[in-house]
Amino acid sequence: MYDFGLPFAFVVSPNPMLLTREQIENIAHLARLALQPAELPVYQQSLSAIFDFVGELDRADTANVAPMAHPLPGLSQRLRPDVATETDRREIYQRNAPQVAAGLYLVPKVLE
Repeated sequence: MYDFGLPFAFVVSPNPMLLTREQIENIAHLARLALQPAELPVYQQSLSAIFDFVGELDRADTANVAPMAHPLPGLSQRLRPDVATETDRREIYQRNAPQVAAGLYLVPKVLE
């Protein structure tokens, strides 16, 4: 079993936020995870540590910090020019499609 709390072991909060068993079960349900009863305490501790870490980041004073476009001062991202380099091949590709209307692919209805 993987210890999800390991990467967050360095976070020691004076007021740790401990998630309840019901909250962990609800998160697991939303994530479509089938947790065993023995795994709940591990996830409870790990997710609580993650939320504590996010809370620490939220409390950091960033009022006088200017947004950066690049993490290293004086550098910028080298971007290529935004130029189309290929021709439009939509008609060629749509010749293979079973059904096309107004330049769109028609597919069977999936949802009722």
